Amino acid sequence: MMTIKVGLLGLGTVGTGVVRIVEGHQEDLKRQTGTGLVIEKVLVQDLTKNRSIALDRGKLTNRPEDIISNPEIDVVIEVMGGIEPTKGFILQAIENGKHIVTANKDLMAMHGPEIMARAAEKGCDVFYEASVAGGIPIIRTLIEGFSSDRITKIMGIVNGTTNYILTKMSKEGADYGEVLREAQQLGYAEADPTSDVEGLDAARKMTILATLGFRTDVTLSDVSVKGISRVSKEDIAYGKRLGYEVKLLGIAERVDDQISVSVQPTMIKKSHPLASVNGVYNAVYVYGEAVGETMFYGPGAGEMPTATSIVADLVAVVKNHRLGVNGRTVNIAYNEKKLQTDEQITSKYYILLHVADKAGVLAKITQVFADNEVSLESVNQQPNPVNPMAEIIIITHQANQASMKRVLKVFDELEVVQEIKSVYRVEG
Repeated sequence: MMTIKVGLLGLGTVGTGVVRIVEGHQEDLKRQTGTGLVIEKVLVQDLTKNRSIALDRGKLTNRPEDIISNPEIDVVIEVMGGIEPTKGFILQAIENGKHIVTANKDLMAMHGPEIMARAAEKGCDVFYEASVAGGIPIIRTLIEGFSSDRITKIMGIVNGTTNYILTKMSKEGADYGEVLREAQQLGYAEADPTSDVEGLDAARKMTILATLGFRTDVTLSDVSVKGISRVSKEDIAYGKRLGYEVKLLGIAERVDDQISVSVQPTMIKKSHPLASVNGVYNAVYVYGEAVGETMFYGPGAGEMPTATSIVADLVAVVKNHRLGVNGRTVNIAYNEKKLQTDEQITSKYYILLHVADKAGVLAKITQVFADNEVSLESVNQQPNPVNPMAEIIIITHQANQASMKRVLKVFDELEVVQEIKSVYRVEG
């Protein structure tokens, strides 16, 4: 029986999980692939560090070239993260004819097309299932499961940290800052949580999902991003009264070959399946013209869920190798990118205004919407004993983004409007 030798770049939490699965599931992997799988070399920073797994120290190296230039290694698994020097390592490994499995969402979001094009030239596989939504097989589903369908919308909770924070705020009525500190203490949020809470992590993942779903080269700069740091417990409480939960949603839509991609806190109907996805779990909702609506749910991070996706990609590489088709399944975007304008992007909106508590104010507010051809679904005035101003909650019907920007500009200049407290997209 032939043996495929694997080089592993990184031995942190996820890398450790990969070693556990490859070495602990040898018989299952042999039956699936007809091939032996061996971890040949592992790149680490500290050769003397005590580790939670028993690994032959002779397999450890602190020299990247021992893996990327090693003629005996067939597949390189990258779990070290970051852009540089990681990108250089991967491109050099491809140049040397090695297949790549990576969990690096930042790298694939920013340099995926370049890496995939080079892999296609060299006849190498590049798989990156673990880069989005941890243990959920969403990337393979978009590439293979929807290959005969036309995806019109992808909507997902793809960041566990923000979903944990918003879930706690919803269930306990707690403040954002209080829950963020708790998430940091539990290890769900980093000491510097900016990438998560400001939506940047989710934006990178949506870049990947939109590129695959729409078969076009979506870049990070194409994604409109707004994080959760300004979401208040009042927003969540008001939303619940109206039948909504607040979630940080990545939303990619295609209408008549024109696309839009965004990440933003969103009011989503409690009856929608995504509204009940809580804690650190992820879920991706996919709309296909033929299949209709589907949802994929599961753990979005963690040692073993992420490692499971990586090893599944490794199995795919080995199967391709046995069939002699490595490099032929590289997913190259073939559709021209056409971005929707503000006039074409439409949704319902939730707006919370603090206004002067006097006669005639509501009429002025509704007239602004009428002047900009935005119709209203509901208007509610909420009493708030700690706020001397009146609080008006508005849910619009479908409106385009350009009209809403004009409405908000007028409100910003209107004397009776003290503050535009919140504006959220509404889904479901």
